[in-house]
Amino acid sequence: MTPAPLLVADSVTKLGPEARGAVLVAGSHGGVYAAYLAAAAGLRGVVLNDAGIGLGQAGIAGLAYLDGLGIAAATVGHLTARIGDGRDMMARGRLSRVNEAAHRLGCAPAMRCAEAGERLREAPLAATAPPPYEEARILLRHEAGEPPVWGLDSNALVRPEDAGAVIITGSHGGLLGGRPETAIRVAALAAVYNDAGIGIDEAGMSRLPALDARGIAGATVAAASARIGEARSSWETGRLSAVNATARAWGAAVGMSVPDFARLACRRRR
Repeated sequence: MTPAPLLVADSVTKLGPEARGAVLVAGSHGGVYAAYLAAAAGLRGVVLNDAGIGLGQAGIAGLAYLDGLGIAAATVGHLTARIGDGRDMMARGRLSRVNEAAHRLGCAPAMRCAEAGERLREAPLAATAPPPYEEARILLRHEAGEPPVWGLDSNALVRPEDAGAVIITGSHGGLLGGRPETAIRVAALAAVYNDAGIGIDEAGMSRLPALDARGIAGATVAAASARIGEARSSWETGRLSAVNATARAWGAAVGMSVPDFARLACRRRR
């Protein structure tokens, strides 16, 4: 049997038909939503980033989810390769966790990501399609005369009409492939991300300077304070781990709660 193709991407949010039956090394976090996208794309195996593991082990929760569908999966350690950068994961990444399906193929912690990718090419194609997954887009706050505060489980859910809004996302705070334009696709008033454990090269908060350059107040919440991939978790328990210069000038500070940051941004706009 010819081994399956091995693909590399910075994110699992935009996969084309070429992904079906392939193995993917992607810079996305290893949470459940990223795992769902991998399964929905028809991948036979995937390697993601453990995003610091974080609160409730959310950064690796996708591994058990994919085991349930018969799909081999692993994560690389956030201290070994940049989150949001598939090529860096292939070049430097070392596995931190594997699911049972990947273990049966010989994958194990500390293995090089590139070697794990090759082993996953021998994985069987799963016969079970994933159940529907409704990713959250929640209106968290909207007072008269103030911009709305939207909670999005993924930065990919940002819409054109979100320009001028405050965006609280469950996504990691890393630029995709280091490209500044991937920080956010609209001119938001402010945006919050998960720092994914910060990680090597401080990749987990690399969106913040890019937002500064566009006059957007940016912050990250500590991965240990909120479940990555869940905007509501950031809203309810997230504590800021870093702020950019724009946010700092508005009065934002490390340790602030996300609702307090949002109120600060809304007052600034008003």
